[in-house]
Amino acid sequence: MTPAAPSVRDLVRLRAERPEAVAEAAARRKRRPLLRTADTASDRARPPHPGRLMIVAADHPARGALAVGDRALAMANRFELLQRLCLALSRPGVDGVLASADVLDDLLLLGALEDKVVMGSMNRGGLAGAAFELDDRFTGHRPEDLVRHGFDAGKLLLRIDHDDPGSLDTLHAAARTIDEMAAHRLPVFVEPFLCGRVDGRLRNDLGGAAVATSIAIASGLAGSSAYTWLKVPVTDDPDDMAQVMETSTLPAVLLGGEVGDDLDGAYGKWREALRLPTVRGLVVGRSLLYPVDGDVAGAVDTAVSLL
Repeated sequence: MTPAAPSVRDLVRLRAERPEAVAEAAARRKRRPLLRTADTASDRARPPHPGRLMIVAADHPARGALAVGDRALAMANRFELLQRLCLALSRPGVDGVLASADVLDDLLLLGALEDKVVMGSMNRGGLAGAAFELDDRFTGHRPEDLVRHGFDAGKLLLRIDHDDPGSLDTLHAAARTIDEMAAHRLPVFVEPFLCGRVDGRLRNDLGGAAVATSIAIASGLAGSSAYTWLKVPVTDDPDDMAQVMETSTLPAVLLGGEVGDDLDGAYGKWREALRLPTVRGLVVGRSLLYPVDGDVAGAVDTAVSLL
């Protein structure tokens, strides 16, 4: 399909003159199943990693999180981010993208979402560093938005601090959103953490016990878990992952998180965790889009090879 915007430079003009082009591009988009399996590949080439998912994440800017490593505004240049995303999505074995509405609208107009899994980011109100960070309002995609655009899944972040009352509001909103997603038969990826403030800054607890507890809480949300997936970190001690992932039977993907300069070390941790029976793929963002060596294609290809 010919993209509505031939290049990122055409996006501004198109957005100003024909805002309806976003909905038109969404209606024309070629869709695909969330998972491609060997059983569903009779009319196409065998999928590169049947039953697995490789998703590139780019929902960080909507929370005001623009830093990558020591580069405070690395993700602030939207044109550069879109170029990196289009490159990542073009690599063999990349199944799709997770992003906020503005980024997905841009990618729709660029024609980068054809035959890809499109995952909308739902709660972005807990701005990075804000006093209200844990009262994480659903200011992004609503379930009905995902349905209207023909998107394939949603994602929500669930951070729980036992000392912050805002966590309860987020917990309640998350449960009701999972109910709505199940009613639409849309998968929702829940990213749970136990966390706390250290010197005023929110820190996620990646100890084995904390991650297992967060998984147990997330798995029990809402009136049905039929369409719930988990999006989980690798624990501080990777050897804890086997026991931690026994906490739930829900399918899970690994999140990338901050890996610093040690991308090779992250690859090793992901490789081991991907061998666990409930782990079905990777959702990775900044470490692949902004690798230290600048080689986006190489970083993405290595991540795909782990599947």
